[in-house]
Formats: sequence, structure tokens, C-alpha cells
Amino acid sequence: MDVVTTEEPSRPAPAPPTGPATADPARPGLARRLRDAARDAAPALAVFAAIRLVGVLVVYLWARSLDVSPAERLTRADGNWYLGIVQHGYDGYEKTQSNMAFFPLYPGLTAAVERLSPFSPRESALVVAWLAALAAAWGLFAIGRHLHDRRTGVLLAALWAVVPHAVVESMGYSESLFTALAAWTLYALLRRHWVTAGVVCLFAGLTRPTASSLIPVVGLAALLAVVRRRDGWRPWAALLLAPAGWLGYLAWVGNRTGRLDGWFHIQSAGWGTTFDFGVYTVDRGKQVLVQVAALPLLVVTVVALLSIMFFVLSVIDRQPWQLLLYSGLLLVTTLGAAGYYHSKARFLLPAFPLLLPAAVGLARAGWARAVTVLVTLVAFSAYFGGYLLLIWTKSP
Repeated sequence: MDVVTTEEPSRPAPAPPTGPATADPARPGLARRLRDAARDAAPALAVFAAIRLVGVLVVYLWARSLDVSPAERLTRADGNWYLGIVQHGYDGYEKTQSNMAFFPLYPGLTAAVERLSPFSPRESALVVAWLAALAAAWGLFAIGRHLHDRRTGVLLAALWAVVPHAVVESMGYSESLFTALAAWTLYALLRRHWVTAGVVCLFAGLTRPTASSLIPVVGLAALLAVVRRRDGWRPWAALLLAPAGWLGYLAWVGNRTGRLDGWFHIQSAGWGTTFDFGVYTVDRGKQVLVQVAALPLLVVTVVALLSIMFFVLSVIDRQPWQLLLYSGLLLVTTLGAAGYYHSKARFLLPAFPLLLPAAVGLARAGWARAVTVLVTLVAFSAYFGGYLLLIWTKSP
């Protein structure tokens, strides 16, 4: 007896649709990715915040003992120039020292926070700086983890928090904001996220003149991608976006002053800053080393020498060329400029890739040795930060 079956023959499962419009069900949403990234970076942010809290607490207690305002000390010198821009805008070109030397993003963000919150301009400046410092620590962690491992990322953020002039990261200055933007620009470049790199670099160009060390990195990386015909139109976007903020502000100053080199003229004629290929820096460094010198000048000299040493170590370690070029250009523009010798260590704060060799070494040494080194550096950094704000009479 034959058996009759109505079962249809098996058919292969249809292939899933392909193409750019197809969503990847395994890929988490943006909110979840950000939450996971924040959770991953939490130890680095916690360590960074704890270290900087120690530094700020030392300044607070020291200032109280001298009966001076801690908030005023944390916004002194250049901080007062930024506050002047927040409250009165940019001044005229006829002034001896025009505040047009200061780029607009940091005072612009401060003004926005002041308008949208109950904080005073001085408090708003500190809020922006502290949030920017956390964003910078997050960026440093991301780069350290991407290139090495999570421990290196945590230690890179921690080391940036304990450099001698780390108190500036908690002041009403633009260094923290620029470092954050530079770190995330470089991280985007390493990940080949071209549009992100271009947009973030644009904002970096509105923050500090030292964006001149970051823009060529983005431009060269984008050009290489274009020549190799990689990633379509996106490298072109980065190439156009990266210099837009920096060039835009220089053009605005040029229009206000009636001369194409207006910003550079303000720097040289009003602020005494020129570029002499390091002659001034070398001369001042030799004077500091052979004469009785103030502690901040000695520290600046040591920081400059260590920065060169760490750059050489970075080359030996074969850091990605994007980081090497950025650090190298920042060293050249800082040490090659004449004037403000006492502030050169502060100007080098955004050169965070120089700390990578130390972070890698501490990560390999183990947590016990790393913590021992960090505690010692925290103690000196906290003391020296208080000295810069409460004893030293010039800008940090």
C-alpha cells in the first residue's frame, strides 16, 4: 500500500535583505552604546575626578587660610580675560593688549551656561572647565584603551590629572576644553570616523590657537585617505571642516582690525609673543639652570626637558603617526615661541600623547607600583597647584 504525503519539499530559507537601509538587529542603539561606553570609562573618570578634587581641596583650604577667595584664584590671570569677554564682549583693536587674542568657544560656552543657569559668570566658567576636563579624561581613556588596554586608558587619564600644572585643568582656562576636543578628534581619526573628526576639530579651532597643531593631522590623514580612495566622500568632509573654525576666527579678527594678519599682530605687538625657533626658550632655560630661580621656572624647565624625552620614547614605541605629529607640532609651536616662559608647561597640557609611554609602563608594572607612583605625584601636583595660585604672582 502506497503512502501518500502532502508535505511540501523543504526550501532553503530566504537570504536576509542586504544594503545600507537594512538595520543590524545585533547592533545596539546609540543610547545604549553611550551608556556602555560611560560605564566602561567610569573607573578612569572616577580616578581623574578624585585626583582633581584633592588638588582643588588643597587650593580651597590654602586660600581660606590666607583669607582669599578660592573661586577668584581659580579664575585669575587669563581667567579674568575670559570673564571680561563673557560680560562685555570683545574689545576694540586700539587697546594695548586686546582680548581678541583669546579664542571664542570657551567664553561663549561660559556665557551660555550663565544665561541658562543660576550660576554667576565666574561659577559658570568653572563649571564649563570642570565638565571639559572630564570629557578630556574620557577621551584620553578611550585612546589608551583603543591602542593598548583598559588599564592603560585609566592610567593615561590619571597621569594627566597629576602633571605639575594640572591645577589649570580645574581653572577657568581653555586648556581643558581644547584637550577634550583634541583627544576626541584624534580618537575619531584613529577609528576613521572622518566627519566626526572634522566637526570636533572645527570646534577645537575655535578654542585655542594651538589648533594649528591639530588641523594638519586631520588634513594629512584625510588626504592620505583620498589618495588611497578610501571611505568615499567622508575624508573630503574632514578636510574642509577641520580648519574652518580656526581660519574663521582669524578672518573675523582680520576684519575687525583691518589687516589680514590682525590676530598675529595682536599677539606680537600687544602680547609680545613671536616665533623664534626656540632661541628664547633655550636662553631662558639656561638662565634658570645656572642662577637662583623661582620654583615654577625650575618646574617649567624640567617639564620641557621631560616632554622632549617622552616624545623620543613615543617615537621608539611606534605610536600612531597621528599622535606623534600632533605632539611634535605642539612641542614646536610651544617651545619655539618667544615669551611667557613661565607658562610653557601649561601650554603643553594638551600634549597628552607624551604621557602614553609612562601610562604603558605603569600598566605593565602592576597596580601596586602604579598606585605608589600616582600617590606621590598627587601630593606634589596638589602642593604645586596651590603654590601657583596662592604664592606665585604670575599666570600659571
